[in-house]
Parts: sequence; structure tokens; C-alpha cells
Amino acid sequence: MAQRSIGLQTEHRFTLPKGFIDHEGTLHREGVMRLATAIDEIAPLRDPRVRANQAYLTIILLARVVTKLGSLSDVNTGTIEGLFSADLVYLQDLYGRINQPEAVRMAVQCPSCQHDFEVDVAPMGES
Repeated sequence: MAQRSIGLQTEHRFTLPKGFIDHEGTLHREGVMRLATAIDEIAPLRDPRVRANQAYLTIILLARVVTKLGSLSDVNTGTIEGLFSADLVYLQDLYGRINQPEAVRMAVQCPSCQHDFEVDVAPMGES
């Protein structure tokens, strides 16, 4: 049976700022992240590593939704643990943007120093 297109982008390509270096010294920067499902967010909560350290939730969650990274055959928690900090932050931000698209980025300017920057603005009624 042929799949119908429903107009929902479920996979998002990305390029890591630094890249993951595997045990052979190969740099992997291009990847794909898919939309998270409910089980992607629920299952890690049962993991003993998350119970011992809540920060590990991010590692497990990203390992579930990053489906491709360079030529690696498997993206797992070890892969995510081996990322440079800048790449981890990049993937966390990407995860938030694709899974919570109702958040809006708005250009603002500091009234004191006139510096321009962007902020995330929650929709009305949310905090």
C-alpha cells in the first residue's frame, strides 16, 4: 500500500557546528533528527540512568530521535555522550524547535545598549 503525504515534515536534516569524531578519527557532521513520539519522551523516564541523574534524559532522548549522523550505522547514547558541548546544545535547540513549533522567535533590541538578538516567545496563555 502506498503512503500518502500528509504535509507533515517528520525528519529534519542538520549540520553539527563541530561534529562527532568516531573511534577511527572520522568526523561526522551531517545528520537527521525525526519528530519525537510520546514514547520517546516517556520511555527514558524508566531508565535507571535518568533516575540517578535527570540530566541524562537529554542523552537518551536525543539518541532516540537522531536517526542518522554521517556514515554511522547506529546513533546511540554513547554517540550522544561523545558530542562536543556545542553540538549537544545545538541538538537540544533543534529538538525544541521541531517538536514545539508553536514557540515563536522574535527579534528584539536591548533598550540600554541597543544590541539586537532573538528570543523565544511562548504563545498567549502559556508560560
